[in-house]
Amino acid sequence: MDKLFDHAWRLIRVGRSGDIVEVTLARTEARNALNGELMEELTEVARLLRLRTDVRAVILTGTDNYFSAGADISSSQMRASQPSLIESRRAVMAGPDMCRAWEEIEAVTIAAIEGYCIGGGAALVVACDFRVMGEGAYLRLPEVPLGINMSWRSIPRIVALAGPSRAKQFVMFGEAVETQQCLDWGMADEAVAKGSALEAARRWAAKVAALPPIPVRMTKESVNATAYATANAAAFMDRDQYLLATSSQDFREGVAAFREKRPGKFTGS
Repeated sequence: MDKLFDHAWRLIRVGRSGDIVEVTLARTEARNALNGELMEELTEVARLLRLRTDVRAVILTGTDNYFSAGADISSSQMRASQPSLIESRRAVMAGPDMCRAWEEIEAVTIAAIEGYCIGGGAALVVACDFRVMGEGAYLRLPEVPLGINMSWRSIPRIVALAGPSRAKQFVMFGEAVETQQCLDWGMADEAVAKGSALEAARRWAAKVAALPPIPVRMTKESVNATAYATANAAAFMDRDQYLLATSSQDFREGVAAFREKRPGKFTGS
């Protein structure tokens, strides 16, 4: 039995064409919001893929209309309210663990993005090697306007792609960065017609699969080691920053303002 393909995944779909694997987010009733179970499945599938020598490229995608609505807010609040601090620290590693698992896949990873890709969804796709976006798609990080730091150890990845100033804009302002702007900033590798992202990602995967696999993997490892040489030193503490931020009055105000569709009134408390 091959657990990767024979496992009864609930919230993802896993398929294969030759030496190319496709992983599709399938929690469509919640717009692919990343709850605990979906993150567990994405982490597990990445760990199963990590060292497979019969896989040369992995495509990660959502639906034709959206990639992911981001981390499940209700799940985040439940984690933040756990009575034990040590349990809370462990619980909030689910997102970083998922992103790291995808980053550590030895095969080349390609995210195919249509529609919105928000928060944790954006953190996940920047952990992939390449991103292909359909026209009208966008990445957005709503965390800071909600009173939360951007965590999941994603800031070093964003800085490596977009540079310091654009990373600050992307993270601080919480504004949608659409396909062409993502391409201009280095956060996307190809912009295609709406509805064509998956087809384009398959072309990228076929191009990768036609190359000698050993130097491709060596190149990925070397580039990542260079780009993320100081990543752990920069981001190892972001889960504790998250726990601090979600205990603040500004976080409660940010969530209330979001739900009530009004500007937040933040005091730094």
